Amino acid sequence: MATGRGGFSSKLGVVLATAGSAVGLGNIWRFPYITGENGGGAFILLYLAVILFFGIPAMMAEFCIGKTAKANASKAFEIIAPGSKWYIVGLIGVIVAVIILGYYTVVTGWTLEYLFRSVLGDLQGKSVLEYSNMFDDFTADPVRPILWTAIVVFLSYLIISKGVQNGIEKASKVMMPMLFIVLIILAIRSLMLPGAAAGMKFLFYPDFSKLTLQSLLDAVGQVFFSMSIGMGCMITYSSYFKKNVDLIKTSASVASIDTLVAIISAIVIFGTMFSFHMQPDEQGPGLVFKTLPNIFQQMAGGIVWALLFYILLFLASITSIISLLEVVIAYINETWHLSRIKSSRIVSAITIALGVLSALSFNLLSFVKIGGMGLFDFSDFITAKVLMPLGGIAMAIFIGWRMGREEVKNEITNMGKYPVAIYKIYMVLIRFVVPIGITAIFISSLLPH
Repeated sequence: MATGRGGFSSKLGVVLATAGSAVGLGNIWRFPYITGENGGGAFILLYLAVILFFGIPAMMAEFCIGKTAKANASKAFEIIAPGSKWYIVGLIGVIVAVIILGYYTVVTGWTLEYLFRSVLGDLQGKSVLEYSNMFDDFTADPVRPILWTAIVVFLSYLIISKGVQNGIEKASKVMMPMLFIVLIILAIRSLMLPGAAAGMKFLFYPDFSKLTLQSLLDAVGQVFFSMSIGMGCMITYSSYFKKNVDLIKTSASVASIDTLVAIISAIVIFGTMFSFHMQPDEQGPGLVFKTLPNIFQQMAGGIVWALLFYILLFLASITSIISLLEVVIAYINETWHLSRIKSSRIVSAITIALGVLSALSFNLLSFVKIGGMGLFDFSDFITAKVLMPLGGIAMAIFIGWRMGREEVKNEITNMGKYPVAIYKIYMVLIRFVVPIGITAIFISSLLPH
């Protein structure tokens, strides 16, 4: 039979675990790139506005559903809207989590490879071309990436199999402070580099002439993915909230931590790259696995800084993986009444199988194409550009138009702690601003640029 659901033991545990779900690779390797591309400080101001009017309301919508229903992402909709087809929205979230796990664990494996190489001193004494070839050779290897993926899944399993309180909460209380400590150390080091001031000017000076409609869509897209909206994570985590958890405070805390990590990461990236007269014109793997190792080797104590940076990447990744695993484990556990251990093993096995396919899409399975994309790229496309936006739109409509008004009002006002005016403002945002915003980015992302 299914084990008891359990729950988070403290408000700190709630915030750190939920923030761990939100903070991920997107904060570190995508946010700096799109900030620089869209006018630096101008984009940061736009990003903060999008979080306030879009991100926090959407997160609170998922919190409302999970906290009210006390069930997994799919069953939550069944409980709140029995006899309807709304459970499909939650099921989409579960499917999204499974697909993302298939490629996100592979990327996390890459961070372990580079963490290992930095310990061995392999990230020293190479040319720019050699760093580029090193990453390409690694992903072309059909064995090593799979080995690291399996290690990532195993480490995640050790945490997730222990449950919400003894696994997720305890791990988050250790890993999130560690992530912040490493990030702050790297930021201080970056700011001490000669020429870092030019990077800070580029990052924070608001160039409003670079803001376009695409900037707005970039901001919405970044907030959407970064805050784990539309993938079932926030519904699942909030189903473990106690009754006294304040959704406004929790959402604001998580959004603040997520944004802070993104901005400090941008300080690290821009300060470091401008110091060495390089523009951060790459995002993702190209930036952190090809360009930055070249910079680290030129810094005094470069091995240490490289090691800290890849520890940072790993911590950001693993906390997100844990939340994605929990979405699927809770679904299996409560749908088929399997124990947590069995559910964890099943999800881990599925994740490794999908991870193998994603890893092999760079080598042995590179010939397999879906819509002209390899399995890895297609997984990213179908989740970020299609399923998550659709799920997010449906979630907003459900809270705004389907869920009982009294239930929503009680959750938003924390049983009358906040004035009704806040609830009324929230309903305008969730009924109109959020679904229109997500629809805009959904349509835009599918149009040719």
